[in-house]
This record gives sequence, structure tokens and C-alpha cells, in this order.
Amino acid sequence: MTAGSGGAAVERGPCVIVDPYSSGALFAEALAREGLPFVAVVSSARPPEAYASSYRPEDFSEVIVYDGDLDDVVRRVRALGPRCVVAGCESGVELAERLTPLVLPDLANVPELADARRDKSRMAEAVAAAGLPVIPQLCTADAEEAADWLEKEGLVGADLVIKPPKSASTDGVIKIAGGADWRSVFERQIGRVNQFGEIDDRLIVQKFVTGTEYVVDTFSHGGKHSLVDVCAYGKVDNGPHMAVYDTMRWLPPDDPAVPGLAEYVFGVLDAVGMRFGSAHVEVMGTADGPVLIELGARPHGGGQPRFNRNATGDSQIDRTVRWLAGGELPQSYELLRHQMCVFHMARRSGTVGNTSVLEAIPALPSHHFSVRNISDGDHVPVTKDLVDSLNFGFAILSHPDEEQILRDYRTIRDLEGRLLIGGMRSTPSPS
Repeated sequence: MTAGSGGAAVERGPCVIVDPYSSGALFAEALAREGLPFVAVVSSARPPEAYASSYRPEDFSEVIVYDGDLDDVVRRVRALGPRCVVAGCESGVELAERLTPLVLPDLANVPELADARRDKSRMAEAVAAAGLPVIPQLCTADAEEAADWLEKEGLVGADLVIKPPKSASTDGVIKIAGGADWRSVFERQIGRVNQFGEIDDRLIVQKFVTGTEYVVDTFSHGGKHSLVDVCAYGKVDNGPHMAVYDTMRWLPPDDPAVPGLAEYVFGVLDAVGMRFGSAHVEVMGTADGPVLIELGARPHGGGQPRFNRNATGDSQIDRTVRWLAGGELPQSYELLRHQMCVFHMARRSGTVGNTSVLEAIPALPSHHFSVRNISDGDHVPVTKDLVDSLNFGFAILSHPDEEQILRDYRTIRDLEGRLLIGGMRSTPSPS
């Protein structure tokens, strides 16, 4: 089953990748493999620190730097006769959304809804306006306004989330247990500089909802949306820290949750005006159905397309390039191998030792890929969010036998338990 006709047939100039960092760096190899030219536009002279290690300017025949003069970038990109403009990662979304309607309007998302594809407050408003359920929330710079809203919504004393309306990953996302002092967290976070160097001059105060968290990755063209992959997160409490990332598991397309997720997410994409390109959509599957956590109008980050290629034979990067090369696109995906990402977890803060025990991970039967960013003598913080997990490391387990993956997952947790943190075994804390 295909998602409409084949891809672009008209020969044009290069593909323009805005901020080719994180997973966006993978476009270069995929485009080169198809013989398609490509250039980079970067939203600042230096990439955000979080993305610096993934930037390879030498991969691009030309790098155009945006220094605040949009007209100059538009002029230079127009002269290239581009065949597409896509955001490589979250830091490039706003510039890509401003640039595309001016140089390639046929492949632009709905310009009037550009804010809804970047600002988490605006996207929730757009989704609610389309009649789809969303998580109750308020975006404000004023703690008093937030207090009044909590009173009005009956959320005084409830579990909450405070997060910036922009940024990405779990940067600046704080979960607050019911009855805890949310106001001091709000005052501490307002005015904070996020990972993109932007000031968080407003914050979202949101009801904390429970359920299964899913990520749905899509590719759209001509306003038609297709599934590239669906994954489910497993979360655990790590001592006092709620809902710490434990695993991410690729779901088969016939999983009972997938049809409802696809229907909801396609409605979200329509609501925020997504017409061309990749989207990374995080959804909470609650007892009352799916609700949007947030959306990124760009590929799934962290190099996930490489791992998705292993699990499904496809990725958002590959699907974009295949469309540009005129190929046919599927409406959904196949799961060729069971696959899981295991996020490393530190049970307490302290100086770490005995890290050599983790050297056994690459020998596990289902091991596909792993990263370990700690060595003996390093200080590790207790894992409280995704940033902490990725700073520690992770492992991708992939195998035809799902039971083998589960056995290897348990082995990884056993190995972590043999780490010495602060001179003590890193055994699980009571949750």
C-alpha cells in the first residue's frame, strides 16, 4: 500500500538541510547515496552545544550561515533552485518554517500555523481547536496567573509538569509531586537559558497525566501522512524521581495500540498544518485515549533513524530521500526484528567505579549498538531525566526472539547493579 504517488520528479538544485545536527546529520550520506546534491543552512555560526559533536560541515558543498538577515538567506537559497528545505533537528525548525514558504511554497507547511509546530503551547491550542483532546495546561510568565489557573482547574495539590514551551528532549522538564512546592520551581526556571541558548521567558504548567508514553514518527508529503515507526517507552521511578526512562520498544504495526495512535497523530499533524517532511510526535496513551505531549517538525533525534533502519528497513531520513528520488512510499512500516533501547540508570549520585562490568554488554546475544559515557572516577548524578540517561549511555538490543531481548535487558540491569557509586553497590532504590 502506498501513500499516494511517487516522489518528486522535477530535477532541481540541492536539498537544503537546516541545522544538519543530531539525526539531521544523516541526510548527507543518504542523499549522496542517491546522487542528490545538498547544502546546509545553519541558524547560527556555531551549533548549540548539545549538537556540536554531530555537526560535519565538511559533508556539505556549501554552508549558508543565518546571521539574522533572513532576506540574505532567502536570496542565496533561491539562487540554488532547491528541491526541498527540511529541518535537520529542533534548533532548525523555526528557520526552516520561515524560509520554505519564501523559496519553495509548494513544499511548505501551512505558514499561518508555524508557531504551532515549534511552540508547545501553540501546538496544544491548535490541536484543541481541531477538536482533539489535549492535556490541560497554561503557558505564562506569571506564577500568580498559574496559581489562579490551578485553582480554577481543580489542580491544586495535583501532580504537575513544568516545562519550557520550546527546547527539546527533556531539557527543562520538571515533574512535581502533588503537594510539593511548584512555585519555587517556576521561579527558578523562568528566565533560564535552555540548551539552544534561548531564554525561557514563559513556562508551561501542565497536569501530570499517566499511561503509556508512545513516540510516533511520520513522513508527510502533499498533506498525506504515513507511519515510519511507533515505539513505546517504559518508565520507572528511580527513588524519588518519577517516570525515569527505562526502555523504548519498537512496536509491530499490528499492535492493538497502533491504529488509534495513527488516527490521533494524523489528526494532530493536520491541526498544526504539517504538509511536508518528518514529524516526531510524543503521545500519552491514557485510560481515556491518546493525548498529545508534544510534536517536533523534524526527524526523531539522537541518531534514531539508524536504529529504525535496523528494525524496519526504513527511516524518516530514507523515506524523505526516496520521495525526493521519485520512489514509491509505504503508508506504514514492517517490523523486521524485535528491538529495544535500554537507557542506563544511576540509582544515586556519586563517584563511579567498577565500570568495567559494563564491558560485557557488547557480548550479549541481542546487542546491536551501545554507548557508555562513564569511566571509573567520574561523578554521575542520580538519573532523573532523559538527559541524565543519555549522558550515562544506552544500549540497542535487537533480535528475532523477543525473549532474548528481555533476558539481555535483565542482564544489563544486573550489571548496572554491580557498579560502585559513592563506594556502594548501585542496587535499585525502593520506588
